This record gives sequence, C-alpha cells and structure tokens, in this order.
Amino acid sequence: MINKSIFIFVVILTICHNASCFYLPGLAPVNYCQKGSAGESESCKSEVPLFVNRLNTEESVIPYEYKYFGFCNPKTEQQSPVENLGQVVFGERIRPSAYQIQFLKNESCKELCTIKYSGNNKESLEYLERLKKGMRLNYQHHWIVDNMPVTWCYPISDGRHFCNIGFPMGCFPDYSPQRICEVDINYNKQNTYYLFNHVDLTITYHSGAKEDWAVGNENEGRIISIKVVPRSIAHKKGNITCKSPDERDDPMTLTNKDLGPDETLEITYSYSITFVMNNTVKWSSRWDYILESMPHANIQWFSIVNSLCIVLFLSGMVAMILLRTLHKDIARYNQMECGEDAQEEFGWKLVHGDVFRPPRKGMLLSVLLGSGVQVFCMTLITLAFACLGFLSPANRGALMTCALILYVLLGTPAGYVSARIYKSFGGEKWKSNVLLTSMLCPGLVFSVFFLLNLVLWAHASSAAVPFTTLLALLALWFGVSVPLTFIGSYFGFSKRALEHPVRTNQIPRQIPEQSFYTQPIPGVIMGGVLPFGCIFIQLFFILNSLWSSQMYYMFGFLFLVFIILVITCSETTILLCYFHLCAEDYHWWWRSFLTSGFTAIYLFLYCCHYFVSKLNIEDTASTFLYFGYTMIMVFLFFLLTGTIGFFACFWFIRKIYSVVKVD
Repeated sequence: MINKSIFIFVVILTICHNASCFYLPGLAPVNYCQKGSAGESESCKSEVPLFVNRLNTEESVIPYEYKYFGFCNPKTEQQSPVENLGQVVFGERIRPSAYQIQFLKNESCKELCTIKYSGNNKESLEYLERLKKGMRLNYQHHWIVDNMPVTWCYPISDGRHFCNIGFPMGCFPDYSPQRICEVDINYNKQNTYYLFNHVDLTITYHSGAKEDWAVGNENEGRIISIKVVPRSIAHKKGNITCKSPDERDDPMTLTNKDLGPDETLEITYSYSITFVMNNTVKWSSRWDYILESMPHANIQWFSIVNSLCIVLFLSGMVAMILLRTLHKDIARYNQMECGEDAQEEFGWKLVHGDVFRPPRKGMLLSVLLGSGVQVFCMTLITLAFACLGFLSPANRGALMTCALILYVLLGTPAGYVSARIYKSFGGEKWKSNVLLTSMLCPGLVFSVFFLLNLVLWAHASSAAVPFTTLLALLALWFGVSVPLTFIGSYFGFSKRALEHPVRTNQIPRQIPEQSFYTQPIPGVIMGGVLPFGCIFIQLFFILNSLWSSQMYYMFGFLFLVFIILVITCSETTILLCYFHLCAEDYHWWWRSFLTSGFTAIYLFLYCCHYFVSKLNIEDTASTFLYFGYTMIMVFLFFLLTGTIGFFACFWFIRKIYSVVKVD
C-alpha cells in the first residue's frame, strides 16, 4: 500500500513537472517586426510597450505606485491594461510608461524626460523626499515587457548569476545592500543618494527566419528576455551623453539637505536599448533563465524526501496499530465465550457507550468544520489547476482570482457538511447554524482584511483595494456564497441524522486520571509537530514570494507536499486519538480538530522567525500589516488542517466501533 502511494506521488510530480511549459489561450506569443518592413501587419507589431508596476521592498510591507515617486509619465494619455480580481487584491498596479521601444531599433542614451524640483514648491519637495525615502528603504522597480518581467541579473557567491525580477531605484550606501551599490564601485560615498536615472535595456529575441510562423523573415521575432542594468548619470543641461559602463559617468547624487528657497534641482532620465538575437532559446522556454537562476531544486527534493520519511514512519505506526493491536483486540472482544471464561472489557472498548456523546460547543465545531471543508476544496482544486499549468506566473493574478472564485462557489459543501455534523450532535437551531457557517469565518477574514486596507489607504499605498472592489467582494459574498451555503444547509438538514455504530449511554462515564502525555494540552501540542515538519521548507519559498518579490512556480512540489500534509495530519490525529481512547478518555471531538489544527500555531511561530531573520521591517505600520496578513493565513490554515484531522479521526472511530460486538 505504501509503495503504491509513493508511485502515485511520483506520477503526479512527473505530470506537474511536464506541465510547466503549458500555456493558456490568451497567453499566446506576440510576433514583433521592424517598423516599415514588409511583414508589418495587424498580426505583427512594431511597437514594444513597456509597462511599469508597483514598487516594493523587503524593508516595508507598503508598496507604492510608479507615479507616487514622481517619475516620468507618458506624454499622452494611455489606457492601462485591464486587471483581474487577483491582481487588484494583491496590489498589482500595471500602468503604461513613457519609454518608447521600436522592435529592432537600438537607442543610445535617449532622453526620457527632465523633472525640475524647486525649493519654493512644496509639492516638488515632497516628491524629492519620497525619492530619498525610496532609496533609503531600497524600493525596487518592477517593469513588464511582453508579459515578461524586466530582470536585473548579478553574480552570487557560488559563481552563478541570480536574475531578480526587479531592480533598485537608487543606492544609499549607509543602508542599501552591498549588491545594489556594487552596480558601480564609485557608489560608496556615505550620506549620499545615488539615483538610478539611466537604464541600459538588453532585449533578446528569437528570430522567425527559420520558423513556421515567419518563414524567411529576419525582421520578425518573439521576445524571450529583457535585462536591465541601472546606472546613475549626472547629465549636463542640454547635453545628454552616456559613457560606456567601463568608463563610469559622474553619478547623479542627492544629499540629505533640503533645497533652499531659491534653489532648484533638475534630474534627467534616459535610457539605452540594445536588441540581441538568440535562436537557441524558444519562446516556450523563455522563463527558464529566471527560474533556473533560483537555487531551489536540490532543497525541494530534500524537502520531499524529508516529508516522505515522516509519512512512511507514521504509516508504519498506523499499520502496526490497525494490523496488530486493533486486530487482536477486535478478535478477542468478538469471541463468543460465556460464564466465567468471558473476557473483561478494557482499553478503548470500555468507552463505547460514550465515544459518540455530543461535544460541548457543538454548534461552533460544526461551523468550523463546514468552513474548513470549503478551504480544503478550494486549496485542492486551485493547486490542481496550478500544477497543470493553468495558473502559471505568466498569467498574472490568476492564482488569487481562482482561489477567491472557488471559495465563493464552494459555499454549498460548507453548508452541507456543517448541517450534517450539527444534526448528528442533536442540534435543532438550524437557522443559527446556517447563518454562522456563512458569516462567521468569512466575516472574521473580511474584517481583518478591511482593517488592514484602511492602513494601506492611510499611507496612499498601491496595495489598498479600491472601494468598488470591496463592494464587488461583498457582492460575491452575500450574493453568491451565502445563498449557496443556505442551499447546502437545506440538503444537509433534510437528510436523516448520521447513525453511529454504537449507542450512547445516558450517564457519562467517569474519565480516570490521565498521565502527562495523554492530557489534552500536551497531546495537542505534540500533534502539530510532524505535519509542520513536512511543510516548513516549502513555507520559506512561499513567504519569499509574498514578502521578498521572488517568483513562486514550483506548484508540482507544492501539490505533492499538500498531499503529504493531508496524510500526515490524518495519521497523526488517528494515532493520538487511539492512545487517548486506550486511556479511557472519550473526549475526542474537539481534540481531533485541535491536534492537527495546532500546526497553524507552528506556522505562526515560523512567520515570526521569518520576520525577524529575513525582513528588515522597522516601522509600525508595516509590522501591523505583516502580522495582520499572517493572522489571516494562519486562521485559514488552522481551518484546513483541523478539518483534515477531524474527519480522519471520525472515520477511524466509526470504523473500529462498527466491527466490535457490544452487549
């Protein structure tokens, strides 16, 4: 059985790995051609648009739009790309830029714009201060060309190059990381801001001369990479010149001193463009140079092997209990002996008359289980789509959009499960049950999210969700999710209550004094260790993608780890539940939920460790935002793991008590 499970895991991983080159309709390649060439048509574009996204940093959770810092704006009004729900919620703010790029047209030190700051103008002084603050906190640009991120590549310690999907807006030697100021060795003067007002863009393309889509046309191609080298150049007024990087121009510097009433400062932005042909890299593999520069693969395999070892250990323990201990117990209990030779009951058989006694706070438990099923189904389906390539990094915001829509549409199973469990407890307040199922957990998440959004609004952050989007989310909640939850509850309450395999005694049995390891709190604390051990390596990469602007693409590994997490939570809860029943403690309902749900506490502690060791956040607002979003993630993970453990234990107990004969 175990070998079969491992084989299935390997097959799933292979499928997910092979699906990495799958692209959706709507993400088809764009053909570019040189302006004025014979191949220029509606299916072949000569203009290469460059879009700017928000700026963010590891030293603050608060991102800002491109225009917040007063950079160059397009001379003519241009329409921004349509953003999906996931992009808006995640704070993506993609806007057109003032950069003009023509396919196969190289540019050398072309002026973009000149921005003038005056000591008499309060607004210009505010923008100048924002520039300095952005460089102090190491804010990074995020640009997009042909749906590809503009990357900044630099050498790392092992001799390879790491390609970052953003590049710094400037260098401040007092605080900036060494790699940012190493763009030029002259950027080392203390208490000085070096603004990167010039970029060297290298656009690599795949020529269509030998391809079916452009036979014989060397002026047509598809873009496969865009790399940038930022520089600081003090352009002279009326004379825009750029030396080669080896000759080093005089840098554009700012000081901590404010401009005097009669002082002015002019900053000229410029750019250079170089097109390079590379026919060895295909368009379908153009993301590889970004993904392969991230040293994750070996660590991921170590994580999988580590998790599989835990699963094998737990599976062996469960198999030993089921095949040896329980089998012998059941065979002994079912012996039809009479008189003085009858075997006296002991262990878990003694509590058969109390094991299905309804728990305290059964209403709350049923509501949490219903919401947990909703989160579980959402996670499973989302990861399956992501594993198959439908939610690739090229499809921006698709992952979040898919998760939100699925959560809304899965209100029916949430209401059904909550109603069935609550009815099995003998509950009759069906109105309260359905209202709490549809309102409690989503209401807690939305309330925290709204509070965090107020903080982002107050700081004029690009991550602040617009009021209209909040109304749209509320409409999805009350207009779709709540009615579906009512429908699920209707079907759940209309069915007969679950019939338990044994009757419940009228008088509760007294629970004997428990040893330390079978008491509730130590058991719950121990229950979350092994499931967390299966996922903590993946957590590092997930948190990096959330807070350090790194790209997460290993959905095959993530799907496999999710399956391992389900198995580990189930087996851990079953083991501890069996030990507690053997100790004649029949209060398993809440304990089974909290045992695996306690993994969320370890998740929270790991997020605290990540905050202290990885991020350099110091301001109060960013700290509040980080832990606010962390609490949402921890709460949803608590529902997920708690529900997995409960239903595994529920199945186990019904199974073992259905095969014993009770007088």
